[in-house]
Amino acid sequence: MKFKSVLIIFSLFALLLSCKKSDRVVDDPQQGEITIAADESFQSVAEALTSRYMALNPQTRINLVIKKEDLAFLDLLENKVRVIVMSRELSDSEKAAYKSKIDMDLLPAKFAADAVVFVVSKDTPRESISMEELKSELSSEDKNVIFDGTNSSNLNFVAQKFGVKPADLKFSIISGNKNIISEINKQPGKIGVVSLNTLSRPYDKNSEELRNSVKILSVNDGKSSYLPEISSIRNMKYPFTRVLYFITNEGYYGLGNGLIRFSCQQLGQIVVQKEGLQPYNIFPREVQMK
Repeated sequence: MKFKSVLIIFSLFALLLSCKKSDRVVDDPQQGEITIAADESFQSVAEALTSRYMALNPQTRINLVIKKEDLAFLDLLENKVRVIVMSRELSDSEKAAYKSKIDMDLLPAKFAADAVVFVVSKDTPRESISMEELKSELSSEDKNVIFDGTNSSNLNFVAQKFGVKPADLKFSIISGNKNIISEINKQPGKIGVVSLNTLSRPYDKNSEELRNSVKILSVNDGKSSYLPEISSIRNMKYPFTRVLYFITNEGYYGLGNGLIRFSCQQLGQIVVQKEGLQPYNIFPREVQMK
């Protein structure tokens, strides 16, 4: 009788332990499901990296949520997403919030150089804009500069570049990078602000149509004018070059960190290059001539 009681207790304990294990979400770099978030400005490269990673690891599922940069960061703090893509530097208060909420060291994983691009109607005679002109436009009640919304990466980065808060700038809004490009020809005199990644894919028909439908302005830094081309992005000469990086709340080597490592290593960097962006980690190749 005593033996039976012990056996029953042991069986119940084993069953309870089994249930707990089955309820636990298990993921590693080769299997599992997670959700990540990226601003619409980085949608193309984020989709390319996640798609390639899942193709190489068929037992993984990475759900990509497109969300404004500031809101994506809040979701990371609340553990609603595992990984986010950022372009601007976090403020001291945001770094403190990350440390408090996530209780991890902040380790940005840089993987690509992108840029904020200024576009105008094809019929506009303007070919370039200076930093001073742009600063003046962003202080004008005419609101000639068009962003894709508040809390967005493009607005955040430009504001940070000028050392001001986004709320201090004067601007108009058209939701979405592609919508700005589509509408800018109907608004002569206006300047649209979009991401390079929206129109950077060199062999993509849609990207080519977007590029050809507008005029891309060069930016004068007071000494020279630079177009947002790979050569001027690589050496950071283009004034609005920005580095894209991942942040995660994953405290172990799981699927989130697997994606990050892949994106920063050679295969992922090839994907970045095919997106028409500058890979952050350049892999030199030695060619021996005989």
